[in-house]
Amino acid sequence: MPATTYEQMLEKVRYEGAYPTRERAEEAVRLVVAGLGRQLTGEERVDLAARLPLQAARILTEQIPDTQPLTGWAFVKDLAARSSATLATTRWDTGSVLAAVAASAGPELLTSILRQLPTGYALLFGRAELTPAA
Repeated sequence: MPATTYEQMLEKVRYEGAYPTRERAEEAVRLVVAGLGRQLTGEERVDLAARLPLQAARILTEQIPDTQPLTGWAFVKDLAARSSATLATTRWDTGSVLAAVAASAGPELLTSILRQLPTGYALLFGRAELTPAA
């Protein structure tokens, strides 16, 4: 069972992202979590859905994963195109929401998620890029 309620998640995103309203925070959550749902597959997707609040898990799992995963920067550009927002605003939204997702996921699952995704996501989740072991 998720440790955080959807309301708590929205408040965290609103606070972290300095959004003026809860509705604005929720728009960001819906956009970014849906986008993440189009990128994640397999056990990581199932495990993350289990740790997110129910409404966020639904948004994640309603998405059909893309056949070609996007790099982190392409992910931000795709979300900007879908929301008609600027790249800067979308990058901000992405970081604010993925910080809350990372908190729900926990460090081990987040590392697994980052290993599955193409390059560029670690920074979006507020982490340094993973480097392959030598």
